Amino acid sequence: MAVQKSERLLKLLIMLLVQRRYVAKDKVRELLYPDSGDEAFERMFERDKDDLRALGVPIEVGSLDAYFDDEPGYRVRAGEAQLPQIELTADEAHVVGLATKVWEHARLAEATTEGVRKLAAAGHPVDVGALDLVEPRLGADEPAFDVFWEATQDRCEVEFDYQPLGGEVATRRIQPWGVVRYSGRWYAVGHDLDRGEERVFRLSRVQGPARRVGEPGAFEAPVGLDIREVTRRFAPPESTEPVTLLLRTGSGHSFRRAAASVEADVAGPDTATTWDRVVLDRGGLDLADEVLAHGPDAVVESPPALRDAVVRRLTAVVGDAS
Repeated sequence: MAVQKSERLLKLLIMLLVQRRYVAKDKVRELLYPDSGDEAFERMFERDKDDLRALGVPIEVGSLDAYFDDEPGYRVRAGEAQLPQIELTADEAHVVGLATKVWEHARLAEATTEGVRKLAAAGHPVDVGALDLVEPRLGADEPAFDVFWEATQDRCEVEFDYQPLGGEVATRRIQPWGVVRYSGRWYAVGHDLDRGEERVFRLSRVQGPARRVGEPGAFEAPVGLDIREVTRRFAPPESTEPVTLLLRTGSGHSFRRAAASVEADVAGPDTATTWDRVVLDRGGLDLADEVLAHGPDAVVESPPALRDAVVRRLTAVVGDAS
C-alpha cells in the first residue's frame, strides 16, 4: 500500500510539473485515480495535495480558461519549485523524485517514466525540461530512506539503531511525520517515543536496517506541521567557513546551486575530463557525507579539516575492505 501511494504522489507531482497549462481535476482522476469512486477520489486527491505541499511542493490553483469561470486546474511551476535552500530547496523535491535520467532509485524512476508516458499518450504537451531541477544522489548511501518514507505514508512506527555525532549507538523508536532534505542531508522528522518529544534523525547515522513496527495508522502527524521548521530547530547549525571544491564538469549540481562562485576549466586530480572550482560560502564537517556521495567527481581543496574528514572516512572504508 505504501508503494502505491508513494508512486501515486510521484506521478501527481510529475503530471503537475511537466504540464504547460493547468491540469483539470477530471484529467488527474482519469490518469492517476481511474478505479476510484467519487468520494474515494476526492479524499485521496485532497490528501495527496496536502502531502506534496507538506514536502514543500508549491501547487498552484488557477482557471483553465481566462474567459470563463470554470472548474479550477492545478500545476507546479518549475521556477517556483526551484527556490533557495533552507526555505524551500529543489533538493527537498528529491523525496518524491523528479527526473528519470538522474534518479538513482529504480522504483521511483519507473513511476516517473510511467507518469510522463501517460501524459504524452493522452496527447498533452509536456515540458520534460522541467524535470531538470535536481541531481538526486540517493542510493546505497541512504539505505534507510525507503523504510522511513513508506512508514511516513502509512503512519507506522519505526525502530532503528542510531549513532549521534560523538555518541554511542542506541536503539530508537519514532512515529515519523516526514522525511526532508536540509542542508544537503536527509532527515526523518517525528515523535521520539523514547524521549516523548519531537526530534529529527539524520538518515546517514542510522546503523543497519531500519524496521517498521506495529500496524499502519498508528498515529497522525500534528495539524499544521512544518517539517522544515522542525528540522531547522533541531539540525546542527551550519558552519560559516567557506568551502572550496573541485567538481568534475557536469556533476555536483547540488553544490553548484549553492555556490558563491564557479571557476570553469581548472586543473583537477585527473585529466579524464575537465574540472570546475566551486566555492561555497559555508560548509562544515557534516558536508563530508555529501562530498563522499559524489565519489570521484568531487574533491575538497579547503578547508583542511573537511578534507581530512573525507580522507579519514575513505581510509576507514579501505581498511574495512582489506
